[in-house]
Amino acid sequence: MPEPVLRLEGLRKNFGSLVVTDDITLDVMPGEMHAIIGPNGAGKTTLINQISGLIPPDEGKILFAGADVTALPPEARALRGLSRSFQISSILPGFPVLENVALAVQAREGSSLRFFGRAADETALNAPAMTALEQTGIADRAHVRAGELSHGEKRALELAIALAMKPTLLLLDEPMAGIGREETERQVELLLRLKGQLTMILVEHDMAAVFALADRISVLIRGRVLITGMPDEVRADPQVVAAYLGAQME
Repeated sequence: MPEPVLRLEGLRKNFGSLVVTDDITLDVMPGEMHAIIGPNGAGKTTLINQISGLIPPDEGKILFAGADVTALPPEARALRGLSRSFQISSILPGFPVLENVALAVQAREGSSLRFFGRAADETALNAPAMTALEQTGIADRAHVRAGELSHGEKRALELAIALAMKPTLLLLDEPMAGIGREETERQVELLLRLKGQLTMILVEHDMAAVFALADRISVLIRGRVLITGMPDEVRADPQVVAAYLGAQME
């Protein structure tokens, strides 16, 4: 049996007296789309922040590709292949779309010390940047300023930036947030095309998207994993329905 790409062992995070993640242990397997769902306040964002390195756990370990990365900062994790797209867009609105992605390639390759040195003028950065834009369906917007994109296009750009880092594991933080049904359907189709090419963790409130995409689902309630299982198992679990899915399905 293959080793997990990501293993969380007993992660715990307190903010004062509030326990936000509580003894979280789970594995994410190679090529898997692993969804993490739960109500607001369940600890999902805190968990993702711990995995990506934005905040340290108070207890526990994070093992990525067999190595302990618990103490590594986000940039070191990204260079090892752990990339993240954010719930709130993190693009550079005044830069062209292509240059936003080229900067991510530049960061990965270390090809220049000039962060704002017209990364997109470097041929070696353009080709992989365009590949990422083609993967996300917005290559035709390459020379438009990122701030002029629609909200859905910005989410696609953010995903292209994450893909340009050539991740082994991609953390998707609510990729459907704030976009309409048509754009959501396009995003689901895109993620379905990416499935199996890399390992992904999906945090999402859109249950239709979750059940269309996920191989396995972990349900977080009050900072603890209530259940991890296949989508049909999770959908049918009476505790999950009572604690979360009942309201989602009304």
